[in-house]
Amino acid sequence: MVKLKSLEVGPFASNCYIVGSETGEGIVVDPGADADRILRAIEELKLDIKLIVATHSHIDHVGAVKEVKEATGAQFAMHGDDVETLSHGGDFFSSLLGDSVSSPPQPEILLQDGDSVEVSGLSFLVLHTPGHSPGGISLLGYRAVFVGDTLFCQGIGRFDFPNASGSQLLNSIHTKLMTLPDSTAVYPGHGPQTTIGDERRWNPFLKPGITF
Repeated sequence: MVKLKSLEVGPFASNCYIVGSETGEGIVVDPGADADRILRAIEELKLDIKLIVATHSHIDHVGAVKEVKEATGAQFAMHGDDVETLSHGGDFFSSLLGDSVSSPPQPEILLQDGDSVEVSGLSFLVLHTPGHSPGGISLLGYRAVFVGDTLFCQGIGRFDFPNASGSQLLNSIHTKLMTLPDSTAVYPGHGPQTTIGDERRWNPFLKPGITF
């Protein structure tokens, strides 16, 4: 059975997910802030974290990578198209947060569409879902998908940042996410859990004819 713990972290109320397997190994998705809370949750779950995955490079999703990585010895993985933003810290959130978060390290693993993210007892398929950022990804597995800031409960990610694209975002959602079964649980980067079926029915941004 897969263990799943969700934490709302930082001033932007970002969702950090801790996913563990029956073997005791685990993955942290989007450790954006509050490293101490994340590490306490890992300890409570009795997990050996082998991998940290960022769905994208915005600092509210990677702000605690350095501390979590140093404490666990885990490798850091993200899509290669977001490495430049990570390297320069040049995004909207960095300018707001200033020195209140640590600069994230460079990833050891560069992910691409179709890759598998694996630790003992866990395996997720990488879906490249750009639009909110060039290297945005979603992780699919166990009848669930972790979507970062691509899709929200009755919303979609912002696309008014540098290198973001509304048309690309909608294409990612329609071609990569809306093709999944309605029962698929959706774990977004902010806000409550939803399902693919509920977003197909109720999300106003996904109605026919909507373009950006």
